[in-house]
Amino acid sequence: MTENMNTAAPKNAVKKHKKHKGIESLKSTYGRLFVLHWEIGLILFFVMPLFQSFYYAFCDVSFSGGEYHFQYAGLKNFNYAWNENANFSNNVSLSLTSIVGSLPVIVIISLILALLLNQNFRGRLFFRGLYFLPVIIASGVVIELLFKTTTADVSSSGVSDSFAANMLQIDDIMAWLSLPTEIGAYFGGLLNDIFNLVWNCGIQIVLFISGMQSIPDSLYEVSKVEGATKWEEFWFITLPMLARTLILVIIFTIVELVTAKDNVVMSQAYTLMRGAATSYGTASAMLWIYFIIVGVFMAVLMGVFSQVCLKRWDTGGRS
Repeated sequence: MTENMNTAAPKNAVKKHKKHKGIESLKSTYGRLFVLHWEIGLILFFVMPLFQSFYYAFCDVSFSGGEYHFQYAGLKNFNYAWNENANFSNNVSLSLTSIVGSLPVIVIISLILALLLNQNFRGRLFFRGLYFLPVIIASGVVIELLFKTTTADVSSSGVSDSFAANMLQIDDIMAWLSLPTEIGAYFGGLLNDIFNLVWNCGIQIVLFISGMQSIPDSLYEVSKVEGATKWEEFWFITLPMLARTLILVIIFTIVELVTAKDNVVMSQAYTLMRGAATSYGTASAMLWIYFIIVGVFMAVLMGVFSQVCLKRWDTGGRS
């Protein structure tokens, strides 16, 4: 009797193990099915066009007889884009300058708004949705319907210019402070573009709020016991704990600025593509040069951020 019970126990354990394994396998299958459409879209609309664009950059493209014809041209398109096209190098410089100027402002505004929206106050869900609304409006046909009565889009709607002009005269303030005119021009440009900068903060705010909610409350409780101020809590708890989120926000913001509709390099490449099929190779070469330059810029920025900020915060956290 005892032997039968002992032999039955392992059999039941094997059955439970098989049943558990079956459930996990089923969950894994369902998970693959849920992301299958995303994987198909990634391959069809990102990976394949990426390789196709890379191939175009090394070819002379022509269209005849209802078909595209490709002839290998080596580095001809790259040489033309960088050395012979008068506007491309200037547009790259303008684009990088715009990114360097807009990136810190967008990140700082997003962080400040996220800190405010993460507080416990009445109506915070409404205001969170309000700041995310531009992300919804700017997608699909909504933005076209919103601005179809005018010839301007969001980036040139004039809201920022009129807002800045009616509030402050930056030149007068800079002259009163005896600051260089270059600084005044920079802040004047930011103020004139404040509407667009806030408009581009929706997803960054969500990312920051998500990062803040993952910070353990025990850290803030200990800081209150130690008598830390809100300012000290921000610099010694909140910001170091948001280090990885900050990297994600910076990368996302750079990609968003690089691929924006009003980016001068993207506009130039799209204009060439709309002109004729023979310009596909030149446009592709321009975009790949731009991609490499932006990639190097991001690598340098992430390296500096890692050396200056992450190491300091990690060392402070261990000490």
